[in-house]
Amino acid sequence: MTLRTRIQNDMKQAMKAGEKDRLKVVRMLLAAIKQTEIDKRTELDDTAVLGIVEKMVKQRRDSVTQFQAGKRDDLADIELAEIAELEKYLPEPLSEAEVDDMIARAIAGTGATSVRDMGKVMANLKAEAQGRADMGVVGAKVKAQLSE
Repeated sequence: MTLRTRIQNDMKQAMKAGEKDRLKVVRMLLAAIKQTEIDKRTELDDTAVLGIVEKMVKQRRDSVTQFQAGKRDDLADIELAEIAELEKYLPEPLSEAEVDDMIARAIAGTGATSVRDMGKVMANLKAEAQGRADMGVVGAKVKAQLSE
């Protein structure tokens, strides 16, 4: 079952169960997927759908930060609930040790020796770590290891 099919099935279940908040998030996600498909004029695979989910989670985390800074905890709570619902579609996150091991293998596999080779390493890591690790944190770790 594709990720998109799973999301569509979850929408149907939320409708039947009368879960309005969950239904709102799932519909918003399906709308984002459909809009991207229309923009790119192609059907998205699971990797692309996963990228959309990650983007939506990141946007909501940024919103939570802004709402908390503005003392709007009521709005921050709504965003946190949406994050929890969206994270159900992300794969199991990697541990710190797994990320470090993956980085070491990618550096060895690409033969990277300096920060100039960071693009090769990140391209190697992207497919394996997408959705399972924050690529910003991964990038910082790669840069730190290549700078040594």
